[in-house]
Amino acid sequence: MIDQETVDRIYAAADIVEIISEYVSLKRKGVNYQACCPFHNEKTPSFVVSPSKGLYKCFGCGKGGNAVTFVMEQENTTYPEALKIVARKYGIEVKEKELTEEDIRRNDNRESMFTLNAWASDYFANYLHQSEEGMSVGMTYFRGQRGFSDATIKKFGLGMCPAKGDKMSKDALEAGYKEEFLLSTGLSIKRESDGRIYDRFRERVMFPVHNISGRIVAFGGRTLRTDKSVAKYQNSPESDIYSKKNELYGLFFAKKAIQQQDFAIMVEGYTDVISMHQSGVENVVASSGTSLTTEQIRLLGRFTKNITVIYDSDAAGIHASFRGIDMILKEGMNVRTVLLPEGDDPDSFARSHNASEVQAYISEREENFITFKAKLLLSDAANDPIKRSSVVSDIVQSIACIPDNIQRTMFVKECARLMDIDENLLLGEVSQKRIAQFGDKEAEDFVRRQRALARKEGGYRGGYGIPAPMVDEAAQKFGNIPIGSSVESLEMEIMNYLIKYGTEFYNIRNDDGSISKQNVAESIVWALDSDSITFKNSTFDTIFKEYRKALENGRFPESTEFINHHIQEVCTAAIDIVTSDDRYIESTMWEQKEVHTSSTQEMLSIGVPKVISLYRLKQLSQRIAGLQAKLESEGLNEEQTFDIVKELQNCNKVKNKLSKEVNRNII
Repeated sequence: MIDQETVDRIYAAADIVEIISEYVSLKRKGVNYQACCPFHNEKTPSFVVSPSKGLYKCFGCGKGGNAVTFVMEQENTTYPEALKIVARKYGIEVKEKELTEEDIRRNDNRESMFTLNAWASDYFANYLHQSEEGMSVGMTYFRGQRGFSDATIKKFGLGMCPAKGDKMSKDALEAGYKEEFLLSTGLSIKRESDGRIYDRFRERVMFPVHNISGRIVAFGGRTLRTDKSVAKYQNSPESDIYSKKNELYGLFFAKKAIQQQDFAIMVEGYTDVISMHQSGVENVVASSGTSLTTEQIRLLGRFTKNITVIYDSDAAGIHASFRGIDMILKEGMNVRTVLLPEGDDPDSFARSHNASEVQAYISEREENFITFKAKLLLSDAANDPIKRSSVVSDIVQSIACIPDNIQRTMFVKECARLMDIDENLLLGEVSQKRIAQFGDKEAEDFVRRQRALARKEGGYRGGYGIPAPMVDEAAQKFGNIPIGSSVESLEMEIMNYLIKYGTEFYNIRNDDGSISKQNVAESIVWALDSDSITFKNSTFDTIFKEYRKALENGRFPESTEFINHHIQEVCTAAIDIVTSDDRYIESTMWEQKEVHTSSTQEMLSIGVPKVISLYRLKQLSQRIAGLQAKLESEGLNEEQTFDIVKELQNCNKVKNKLSKEVNRNII
């Protein structure tokens, strides 16, 4: 268990923008930052990070939290482990109470696997640098054949697994690591014949695979033997911490450069990525020889919407990649392609050119994928009408994947020119594909809609509109709460005032006509406490009780105490409340629509007394209904009936008073 003082230090040090930027490409918008949400697939950014409030909120899917809960979600880990990850980033020492045997037994298997992989990575690196085999075999390959510098070898954690079949496994067991984790990570394999374990990666040079936050989730091992019966590459199997469809090799090292340059370069293998980095081009990732997946594309889409795919001159390899490119297009990404000179691949090209030369080559030779594909396929088809017909079908397939109407139209125009084919015919074919693959109900008038959109492009979305529900919601914020509001909505409104405005003061007119100041939190807490009210929403009740306890101790709790609360439900509720108005306040909607809002002082003077009275009135009405039902029940004696009638009279008296308060004119 981590003590509260350490937790407070972690939250104080955590820069939420810095932490989230390691997982998502954030762009400044006013005082906040914005991105496409990492929790659900979206094309228009609705994920907002507020550095001043220390929170994030997606207005699309509703997810919200703080720096630590974001790490929890992204790393799929526990709250204490997320705290440790953030603490490590800021050099904060975490001291825990000694774990019990039960705690040890319940220790997260995933963390044990991460720990073992980190040990194995160090082990392979040490073996590469310190053993005779590592220096003579591994270093000869990395330095001699690949031209990697010692700095590059260290940066990517390259290593070597001993040739002796079980040496690494034995050393791991001697170091105290359990066999079950050696097997679950795939570092070791158990032989069925005798039950002994041996090294999966024996006699291979090693490439650690890092996840987006830099933790090692897997390994790739390359054999240096020329025996063709031995697989050139051996990779870690899928496990609780590794899913190959969710990882891109090199993304951890590339994400900052990708964000800065707003495009990513896609290559095929480990050495392609490493050589490009060594040349000075760092915005490079690889799918590591596996087929590109939707998950990988969306992961990359957190940092940029622009991808440049580098091809060598292998025609078969280019054609094989077309399906993956179509998947990228389907996700709304912009894809450009670069063809390397004959005989070069990204690895060899990067080793023979410096950064400026590589970047200049890419800049000068890249072209959009649709045009590249059309030219390539047309050159293969020559004048064969059957092959040219097949080319049209292939190009239509790719254009149909593009979700943006305007982009589809532009590519149809370009490809119609390249292939010397009627544009309307091409549009019709794309329309048919859209119907078949995506259920596009409007595909029948595809041509008409695209031409209309193209004409409108210059004045697209000239102004903002405010939907009626948003206006209603904003009006409620300024005290216009309907008399018939439900208990749930009133409780939400009370939490809104407590968490966002608890330390504020507002003016109230006394019975003698004088004006006095009243604190928001004290007004709410003491008024509701006098009725011994328990909130129906258990999370709100927890917040209310903690607020009351703080006031009793002579202090006003900050909203950050609830945003950074150890109970996830409290944290989520607080963030929902704190961000509830951001859609209005931080946009320019009000100014553009010339909507003028009341001052905070005016809003509190009207809203706070009113919500207190309405909530007490609602609770009192429920109490009266309960008493009336009890009065109608059978078996009551005279004394019991008298007590109920008396309580009813008192309740009705208070109810009448509260009803008048709701309609009072308050400054």
